[in-house]
Amino acid sequence: MRRSMPLLFAAAVLATLLAAPLVPSVRAADDYPSRPIRLAVGFAPGGATDVVARLITGQLSQELGQTIYVENIPGASGFIAWRNIAAAAPDGYSLLMAENAIAIRPGFKDMTPTFDPLTQLEPVAAVAHSPLALVVAEKVPANTVAELIALSRKTEKKLDYASAGNGSVAQLVWEVVKDGAKIDAVDVPYRGGGPAMAAIISNQVDLIMASTQVAQPQVESKRLKALAVTGKTRSPALPNVPTLAEAGVKHADVDLQFWFAVFAPKGLPEPIRAKLEKAVEKTLASPAIRERLAALDITPDFGTGAMLQKQLANEIKNWKTFIEAKDLKAQ
Repeated sequence: MRRSMPLLFAAAVLATLLAAPLVPSVRAADDYPSRPIRLAVGFAPGGATDVVARLITGQLSQELGQTIYVENIPGASGFIAWRNIAAAAPDGYSLLMAENAIAIRPGFKDMTPTFDPLTQLEPVAAVAHSPLALVVAEKVPANTVAELIALSRKTEKKLDYASAGNGSVAQLVWEVVKDGAKIDAVDVPYRGGGPAMAAIISNQVDLIMASTQVAQPQVESKRLKALAVTGKTRSPALPNVPTLAEAGVKHADVDLQFWFAVFAPKGLPEPIRAKLEKAVEKTLASPAIRERLAALDITPDFGTGAMLQKQLANEIKNWKTFIEAKDLKAQ
């Protein structure tokens, strides 16, 4: 019995030491949040990611009992904001609303500096998705994807495509559509989606991939023509426009919709991450939030942090496969 006492004592001490680090995080979760939370967006106000962030912050603030404010940190197709959040303290007071550009960037070998969201960010929850539309200028003599393909092969001057910049979601989605449809066109990069849309409205370029909510008013006013949407089903915003599949376009195994998700710095304590995840889930279940998102053709699509991590890893792998197969360059 005397011999066993030291062993029992040592075991008790070890158990206490192992359990001790858990106490601060539990206490932090109990107190969290005790001050305002910033939600960073890597683009200027008015873009799709910014709109989604601002639409949910009011309800999310109510769920957490604390103010959440959006901080726009534009630049480098979202990279500056990603890096800012990755470098922040993992305490739940610095969050990121990101879109699928974060899954595309790791696929470029020439993209510097590199960024790995799987190791530098903590997935909190998936939020929503929204399709894009393949749109042509009013001057382009094509009303279907089939007619556009035929036109691209017979025209003496190559068609030109306005992108939101090298490495942007819209530019990479176009590369996939172009490859699947075998449309020959020249990429003309602009400094964002706004200037690209202005260029096609003024007939300076022929094609663009635009979010359906941005394309809808231009299509309804007949200033532009929508030939297909990237969703698996038709868009409520453009119900008469076929999907790419309906238009006969087969493409690489990548998600061609915008998707939006919340991330935190790596190392976020699990109790805080779980509290944020639950708050996002409740926010997206709100009828008012769902109605406001639906009006913009954005579909609430909650996913747990574990689901988001799996989705992100899969997207990075698929985009990297496509980018390397087509030898695409970011710069």
